[in-house]
Amino acid sequence: MAKVTVGKKACAVNPLKMSQPIGGAFAFMGLRGSMPLLHGSQGCTSFGLTLFVRHFKEAVPLQTTAMSEVATVLGGYENVEQAILNIHKRTKPEIIGICSTGVTETKGDDVEGFLRLIREKHPDLANFPMVYVSTPDFKDAFQDGWEKTVARMVEVLVETPKNAARRDPKRVNVLPGCHLTPGDLDELRTMIEDFGLEPSFLPDLAGSLDGHIPDEFVPTTIGGIGVDEIATMGQAAWTIAIGAQMRRAAEAMEAKTAVPFRLFERLCGLIPNDEFLVFLSEISGRPVPLKYRRQRGQLADAMLDAHFHLGGRKLAIGAEPDLLFDLSSMLHEMGAKVTVAVTTTQSPVLERIRAEEVLIGDLEDLENLAKDSGCNLLVTHSHGRQAAERLKIPFHRAGFPMFDRLGAGHQLSVGYRGTRGLIFDIANLIIADHEDNHQATPDTWRTGEGPAAGVVDAATMH
Repeated sequence: MAKVTVGKKACAVNPLKMSQPIGGAFAFMGLRGSMPLLHGSQGCTSFGLTLFVRHFKEAVPLQTTAMSEVATVLGGYENVEQAILNIHKRTKPEIIGICSTGVTETKGDDVEGFLRLIREKHPDLANFPMVYVSTPDFKDAFQDGWEKTVARMVEVLVETPKNAARRDPKRVNVLPGCHLTPGDLDELRTMIEDFGLEPSFLPDLAGSLDGHIPDEFVPTTIGGIGVDEIATMGQAAWTIAIGAQMRRAAEAMEAKTAVPFRLFERLCGLIPNDEFLVFLSEISGRPVPLKYRRQRGQLADAMLDAHFHLGGRKLAIGAEPDLLFDLSSMLHEMGAKVTVAVTTTQSPVLERIRAEEVLIGDLEDLENLAKDSGCNLLVTHSHGRQAAERLKIPFHRAGFPMFDRLGAGHQLSVGYRGTRGLIFDIANLIIADHEDNHQATPDTWRTGEGPAAGVVDAATMH
């Protein structure tokens, strides 16, 4: 069991975490025809927008109430009203999602009250979908913003079914965590549909940020789950929540619609995917398709091949809690040692991470601890690249943002295929590093002639 500690520094020297309102806005981007709106200054929104555009290399819809110093002091009702009217008139969204920022939270704006006044004053907005989430960026982190926003979507947009007996046994709700990419969601959709089930993802980033080009320009999100489909999620037979952060939304769904849920804290690794496929088989009444039996064998073989390269390696990982738990658990099962674990916010999974200590800190902490521990690999988002260069160790990019490589939205880590690909990617980084430094090859490791002698003995594999 890991000891969870909080850094005592007066400020973040090299921030690891992204802010809570950005996480909330990210969740709204998984809704069709959505316009996320940050209630704060223009700078708050510009910073977040820059991160999203650089990460996905796509046009990203994100608006601001453009609070000035005077408006912040006097109150932001007029700014919120004007922003909503302009967005509703010019971009014609299906829904507006509003997230607060530190500026307006410090002032104490009653945005829920603002929305009631706006609906009363403008009858055409009386029934227009608008969801507000309190996400001050002076506390919590990216994952918290996503967690609160998805739960709020469920509370506001999902309708309580009039007749629970009329549930569709084929329908399944899927509540994915923010650590899953659009590529991950596509893989999950395929896996679920292969059992004859019909999944509804909330949010569905695979529909809006998967890199497809629309026939014509759309000022809002270009895909995702529609408001009308969200309203009917209470008719599903099951809810599948992925990541500990989604427990809150799953419980909100169950409380409002009585739809039972199953939480999968991770889907990267052999055993977690065995459990996932068995569950899908149980609720669908169908056997696991043969192609997944083959994929499972391929993953087992990949684990055997990569074990010689990953076994005994010391890793430093910096990520949001669910991503940290996902990656560290899989790499621990491969024989690697998670020597340094740094995260952004509190979570119930942190104590179960296979490390001696989990520090809630920043990238400076990650770099210093990795240096002191003699780590062989650094895993975090793109802002950690300079640290890896200074440490002269391989660097695997994971999480948000990833702006110095293409394909961030298509990274795959779930399912047997995703786990296999991730293992190969990380093992290849370590192989390339040893080749660059003219160190011993894996063949000499196995025979006990290289610097890694004793880490893995081929004879023990039988």
